[in-house]
Amino acid sequence: MDQKEILKHVDHTLLAQTATWEDIKTICDDAIAYGTASVCIPPSYVERVKKYVGDRMAVCTVIGFPNGYSTTAVKVFETKEALKEGADEIDMVVNLGDVREGNFEKVTEEIRALKEACGKKVLKVIIETCLLTEEEKIALCRCVTDAGADYIKTSTGFSTAGATFADVELFAAHVGPGVKIKAAGGISSFDDAEKFMELGADRLGTSRLVKLAKAGK
Repeated sequence: MDQKEILKHVDHTLLAQTATWEDIKTICDDAIAYGTASVCIPPSYVERVKKYVGDRMAVCTVIGFPNGYSTTAVKVFETKEALKEGADEIDMVVNLGDVREGNFEKVTEEIRALKEACGKKVLKVIIETCLLTEEEKIALCRCVTDAGADYIKTSTGFSTAGATFADVELFAAHVGPGVKIKAAGGISSFDDAEKFMELGADRLGTSRLVKLAKAGK
């Protein structure tokens, strides 16, 4: 698989707390130039980014990020605001306290509420695999499937570790039909990106691949 094809599956991402508008514009320009799937940016920039990129690039943003412990009502409000301001895709973080308590029905209901707010827009569900047991990951595959979300996503990139090959393999074995996989966090080479896709990932959350392409590596 060549670099151009891999980049079509990349959510070109900048979520640093200190990101400025100039930083955000740069990743938008790069995303357009290299044909990524979307540009993933903080909610506070969604309206400006949508005006800047127009129809040239899908706009993705994050909800309940990075800790996931906002209330469902807050997450739904955030989602509706982001969509109103022009977001095309939403990446939400689950409530890991609910996960740890085994309250998977509540987790499913929250995801379902956000999917209802999204309608036909894409909803990706971040479960933060590095903090979970294998049994919890499998249970969350069921939650995401039952709630009707579009993607299950490995990581925020803000916790103790990012995507692993083993987690993508696990997702592929346990998500239901129609649920896609996004690997995110720590993807630093095109070889690794290709491996993630071979294992079942449809999207890759990273900023490094575009940087490598720009550098001709």
